Amino acid sequence: MSTPSEPRPPHDGPALEPIRVLRPRRTDALAELMREFQQDAGREPAGYESVPLPGKPPAGSEALTQELPPVARERRRRTDATPPGAGLRRAAVAVAVLAAAVIGFGGALLLRGEQPDDTAAPAPGPPRSAASTPDPAPAAPTPPATAPVDPDGAGTLREGATGPEVTDLQQRLLRIPDVYRDGSTSGRYDPTLTAAVARFQLWYGIRGDETGVYGNDTRAALESRTPAGAS
Repeated sequence: MSTPSEPRPPHDGPALEPIRVLRPRRTDALAELMREFQQDAGREPAGYESVPLPGKPPAGSEALTQELPPVARERRRRTDATPPGAGLRRAAVAVAVLAAAVIGFGGALLLRGEQPDDTAAPAPGPPRSAASTPDPAPAAPTPPATAPVDPDGAGTLREGATGPEVTDLQQRLLRIPDVYRDGSTSGRYDPTLTAAVARFQLWYGIRGDETGVYGNDTRAALESRTPAGAS
């Protein structure tokens, strides 16, 4: 037996009104809706009519179509089947082509065998006349050998020269102070004499001749400073 709940103290505030009221669901309306749906399912929709499916005749009527004979199969078999004489005709054509090829090849060999093995040499052409060889041009006459022209003038002495003119040069240079000191008078134009001539040209400002070469300008300057007969 349940124990009665304890009485609650009275609520002093304003009375609370219910927000949502629960009531039992009516199932009669749902059952009626299902019945209407079943009735509508048996009826035809407005604007449509029932048509029998193809291949399936309607009930109570005779079949309007019958199964056709397998014509396509027979035609296919006839197409695939080879006529009895086709194989023989093909074989005859192949033999004829082969025979023609053999005959043509044999004829080509026979024609080739009739030709001579050695190829005829081409006929020689007319003899060519020997071209006249032109006479060689006469050689240019060799000019006579002439003595080399001394760029410093005739009577120029340079290293390697010998003779009495070189001896005279040495003797004259000995008269110039400190130009050819203790030099020899052997009559040979050696490097020592070349250095003495170059020193004389430098000290006395002679520029007309090559350095170390006893030319006309150097000869004139030396002879003017060393007169003949003076010791």
